[in-house]
Amino acid sequence: MGRSQETFSKKEKEKKRIQKRKEKEEKKEERKANSNKGKSFEEMLAYVDENGNITSTPPDPKKKRQINTEDITIDVARATFMPDEKHEGTVTFFNTDKGYGFIKDAKTSESVFVHINDLNGPLQEQQKVTFSIQKGLKGMQAFDVELVK
Repeated sequence: MGRSQETFSKKEKEKKRIQKRKEKEEKKEERKANSNKGKSFEEMLAYVDENGNITSTPPDPKKKRQINTEDITIDVARATFMPDEKHEGTVTFFNTDKGYGFIKDAKTSESVFVHINDLNGPLQEQQKVTFSIQKGLKGMQAFDVELVK
């Protein structure tokens, strides 16, 4: 009588392969049982209540509020500058070699760009100045900048 062709490792590999196949079938059956396929459209809908929570019950039409679309703001508006108004501020940075700097407005704490062509005299950091504001290429820009005496 001859020896068996199956070794211990072959038997173990076969057992593991059968076990994996069985687990895969069980997972497949579980997915089928919990599947959303075949549900009606109404069963799949979700609603948002007045507090922003997701619920499965539709909202009460009697509690519906009318909202004016003009009242909705997407972003907080930054401080607006009046173009004819004179502002006071402090020079936070100024590079004389490159010819530009920034002024921090005293009222709004906004940083405003200033170019050397818009100055009425020499300018250094930490000096108090008065200036007007206009819309520049990349944002607000100071012009008619004068030192406070």
